[in-house]
Amino acid sequence: MTSRGVSVAFEKARADGRAALVGYLPAGFPTVAGGIAALRAMVDAGCDVIEVGLPYSDPVMDGPTIQRAAQQALEAGVRIRDVLATVEAVAATGTPTLVMTYWNPVERYGVDRFATDLADVGGAGLITPDITPDARTDWTVAADAHDLDKVYLVAPSSTDERIAMTVKACRGFVYATAVMGVTGARTTTSDLAGPLVARTKAVTDLPVAVGLGVSNGDQAAEVAAFADGVIVGSAFVRTLLDHADDASAGLTALTTLTADLADGVRRGR
Repeated sequence: MTSRGVSVAFEKARADGRAALVGYLPAGFPTVAGGIAALRAMVDAGCDVIEVGLPYSDPVMDGPTIQRAAQQALEAGVRIRDVLATVEAVAATGTPTLVMTYWNPVERYGVDRFATDLADVGGAGLITPDITPDARTDWTVAADAHDLDKVYLVAPSSTDERIAMTVKACRGFVYATAVMGVTGARTTTSDLAGPLVARTKAVTDLPVAVGLGVSNGDQAAEVAAFADGVIVGSAFVRTLLDHADDASAGLTALTTLTADLADGVRRGR
């Protein structure tokens, strides 16, 4: 494993007796430069791992908040080169940085070309929410050739056999999506998360990170009590949308939110 891999961040969090905080924003939101500044602010305020979203025109698994941000980025002309530039800028901080993307843009770009270019800018790997390890893609070969992490999703509806097959193919961590339906910040945490993490941990030593709409430190603490990582996306996006007219205020609010969440993943243990 190279130092860019996410396992380093999870190992450090475990040594600190806490869960890791994983933060997400789509590239190019609110602008390419603005997105880089936002992600760096999140790193400075306590994010251990960063997910850079690749804006896509048919985001079937994303809720309205992330869809709105991705659409804004697409309308501004954001392309894969901008995603890679964002990854490069964030990875330069030493924070493991993954791309979260639907499969179609990778396939159109060229799977090995994408893996090569992602590795060249210091990216840690890919989270691929709409493909499973048994899908007939070239990703496994390309990722292994370039020492990139492969993060697949498990869900409450996954059978034990499906979970075992999925975690066997993962490298870096396992993404447990503990809410049935699209992404989005929620007012309560899901009671499906704990059992899903337990079922997943029964068949793997990999870290298991949970994404279920966490939007504040108290919710992060709840999830951190049983998960190795807490994934937050919509709450970060919403914060920037709420301050669309004032970039400086947006960064300040983002920093405050990140600090609250970072405190939460520490309190959870």
